[in-house]
Amino acid sequence: MFRSLLALLTVATAQFMPEPARADGDLPTKFLNQGSVGNTRHNLTQRQAAGGGPASIFMDFTRNDYGQVCVYCHTPHGANTTIAVPLWNRTVRATSYTLYNQSSLSGDVVAPGPNSLACLSCHDGQTAMDSVVNMPGSGRYLESQMTTQNNAFLTTWRNASGISPSLNSHNTLSQCMSCHSNPGAGGAADFSAALIGTDLTNDHPVGVMLPTGEDWNEPTGIAAGARFFDANGDGRMNSNEIRFYDSGNGPRVECASCHDPHGVPMGGPGSQFAPTFMRISNSGSAVCLACHVK
Repeated sequence: MFRSLLALLTVATAQFMPEPARADGDLPTKFLNQGSVGNTRHNLTQRQAAGGGPASIFMDFTRNDYGQVCVYCHTPHGANTTIAVPLWNRTVRATSYTLYNQSSLSGDVVAPGPNSLACLSCHDGQTAMDSVVNMPGSGRYLESQMTTQNNAFLTTWRNASGISPSLNSHNTLSQCMSCHSNPGAGGAADFSAALIGTDLTNDHPVGVMLPTGEDWNEPTGIAAGARFFDANGDGRMNSNEIRFYDSGNGPRVECASCHDPHGVPMGGPGSQFAPTFMRISNSGSAVCLACHVK
């Protein structure tokens, strides 16, 4: 009797878990990339457009669909107090990173600061995409989630599709690559560039001091905990202005120096966001030339 039930369960589960589809380049998606973060790939409740990737139901086996856009990163109550990021709701593990450190650097390099760790909490591939401290609704809070991922806690959430939470694998970005890699194989969009990992030696350095001298532009804006290039001269650090963050070791380059995870309109309100969440378009190497005099 038990074996018969097990066989039925296996067949039923297989119907909901198709073979993983592999990546096939930068496929079109339902994301308009304008208006709000809800229309970008940072909206983790969404999936690829119909016909543009794996069966939608497959995504519910890999992460909780909380049905809210902001909750994957922020919470109005019970925020993660171990990191200086506004109302942070994600687990931030103690992770060691291999830093960019070549003789061509103009200054010392320190470990990534909060404005990089927030990004790396997904992009280093060490923590599940749905690993939050405070889930939507009442009574779904676990303080220990701030630094340690607890899958038993995460499986208390039932996806809106009705799939058993016990089937949820709570994938990290590294695990997402089992589908979102291998361009040309057909299926999911290729997210390989998004997986930075813990080896930062082949990426633009973070934690590096704001350089000075004739080879560098001097940021004119000064804000609490930051220096920035005040492009419009209003004295305010706007989302479309590149900046250096000071977390106690002087102003330094961090991930958020050049990237805004919410998206920045390239042509004013309502226009499309700069690609890859850049603060400004890199047309003509504008991002590079904001800092470098070349």
